[in-house]
Amino acid sequence: MAQALLGLAAEPLDAKTVTLRAIVVSAIESAKAAESYGLGRDRIILSAKVSGVQDLIRVYRMLAAECDYALHVGLTEAGLGSKGIVASTAGIGVLLQEGIGDTIRASLTPLPNGDRTDEVIVCQQILQALELRSFTPQVTACPGCGRTTSTFFQDMADQIQTYLREQMPVWKQSHVGVEEMKVAVMGCVVNGPGESKHANLGISLPGTFEEPKAPVYVDGRLVVTLKGDNIVPEFIAMLNEYVESHYSSGNGAKPEQRAAAHPLPVLN
Repeated sequence: MAQALLGLAAEPLDAKTVTLRAIVVSAIESAKAAESYGLGRDRIILSAKVSGVQDLIRVYRMLAAECDYALHVGLTEAGLGSKGIVASTAGIGVLLQEGIGDTIRASLTPLPNGDRTDEVIVCQQILQALELRSFTPQVTACPGCGRTTSTFFQDMADQIQTYLREQMPVWKQSHVGVEEMKVAVMGCVVNGPGESKHANLGISLPGTFEEPKAPVYVDGRLVVTLKGDNIVPEFIAMLNEYVESHYSSGNGAKPEQRAAAHPLPVLN
């Protein structure tokens, strides 16, 4: 195991490689020492403290190859804002895709008076994007372009996503599988119908030169066209009806059955 990393190399190694190998050897030897003092292997999890994306990937690939201890994956001191989110996602995503990692963490620097729950949300989104775990219904929305007449669809997408996240603590108690629901809020007819048809519930808002109406699709089928000033509350009402009819406690697998079907990985 770790002895393979301690052997003589045919050529001198660069300082970075020596450092990364030393991290791996130190982690494994420390875990072995803990076991020798009586700590159970199932209670040990290794975490390598590195702050570079490529270093993170290299270290954890070595750890995964050299031992079978549980691994805690995360980029140390990832940084502030989008830099920290992108760096964490880049490193964690590669490793999870390779099947490496048992728990994860996004180590983000919060904005002044910022909310540390952003770290949890980022980790949830990484796992959900990789289709490893589902935590909350996802909203698909276009970025906006010259075909969209206003920012209304963006405001609506934000309102819907916020509403879904706020409802999850209530829904998850009695609506099995609702976290896997997909909702589309699109800004014009070009991509709107297509994306809406691929969602459980989707709406295509009017774009430039389009009629002032918003077709709504349910499970790929056009069911109604909304108009006027109450599009958002009417769409939310349809969303609630969909949740009640498709994810009530009497539908689908039991919670323990769903948990058994998603063994990878847990969120720290």
